Amino acid sequence: MRTARWTPHHLARLAEAPATTAPTIGRALRALPYHDIWDSWPVQEEDGSTAVVDGAELWMALTAPAVGHPEQRHDRARIRLLARTADRWRDLGDVFPDGASPGSREWSGSAVRRLDGTVSVFYTAAGLRGESRTTFRQRVVEARARLGAVDGVVQFEPHVEHHVVLRGEGPYLPADEVEGGPGRIMAFRDPGRFRDPADGREYLLIAASVPWRGHFTGAVALAGATTAGWDLLPPLLVSAGVNHEIERPHMVVHQGRYYLFFCTSRQAFHPAGSAPTGLYGFVAPALTGPYEPLNGSGLVIQNPPAQPDQAYAWLVLPDRSVESFVNYLSTDGGDPRLAEPETARACFGGTAAPTLNLALHEAGTALLGA
Repeated sequence: MRTARWTPHHLARLAEAPATTAPTIGRALRALPYHDIWDSWPVQEEDGSTAVVDGAELWMALTAPAVGHPEQRHDRARIRLLARTADRWRDLGDVFPDGASPGSREWSGSAVRRLDGTVSVFYTAAGLRGESRTTFRQRVVEARARLGAVDGVVQFEPHVEHHVVLRGEGPYLPADEVEGGPGRIMAFRDPGRFRDPADGREYLLIAASVPWRGHFTGAVALAGATTAGWDLLPPLLVSAGVNHEIERPHMVVHQGRYYLFFCTSRQAFHPAGSAPTGLYGFVAPALTGPYEPLNGSGLVIQNPPAQPDQAYAWLVLPDRSVESFVNYLSTDGGDPRLAEPETARACFGGTAAPTLNLALHEAGTALLGA
């Protein structure tokens, strides 16, 4: 294993270019009328393709009622099941019943349909079930359930075990803070499931934090499946001193190369604003490396400078299409997360963003358009 390092030297090579700049998003049509949605992912088949049931793709996303300050959604987040046909989304309800998770809310993850028809949902349990005050403890959980239909609506069976399979330990910091908030906490979350075509072994990529003398400790953790569970392995990537919050890591294999993607915000860099909010990535000849930054700097997709927070949570699928959600549409250049609730709510999208398409060639990438 060769852990890659994301360094200031790489970021010094970053330059705005049409090939890495997303088109400006216009009017955002809501996928769900009364809920914000963000951080979406498909239910995948074992080969990575998106599962289709009754002619519709099955997706999951984080959701919360569309009220109050948008940043408060993280304290109410639930995983919701969605059916997607073309650009239309149909709400299939919460994936899990109330109180099923070992956390007080559910954060991002991934899902795969097994050969026996069950679906493994890997997600982040944040906080503790029944806690009177919101905390920020994070653990990776697996829940395995069968798909069924009630009155013609696809649903998961409600009564399944939720097993904590991984938590921050070993080379990773424990994400067990009681106080905190978005951008101000350690990470051990966002499990992205990946099966290595080289040996068929299953892995989880996890947004993590590693020990460092300063605050900027973002990393991508790796865990490999065993007959007894999961083994935590050395990190694939560390950004010690560069970035505090690497999120939603995932892997795509294309033409024999392993493309590691993750997203982060402009506020998470050191110093803040020294690089744009965007999708970043590295590439290697094998899962274990050695990795080099895509496009020299790591930048794959950035928001347009006039709309620096317009989208987030990019996810690259095996066909190189890219999904994300509409975040804040504003033009004043400030941090919309710090705005008054009414102002922030007025410019928050909370819905699916237009699909982008990405070309990959060796260590280079280019956007092909929406």
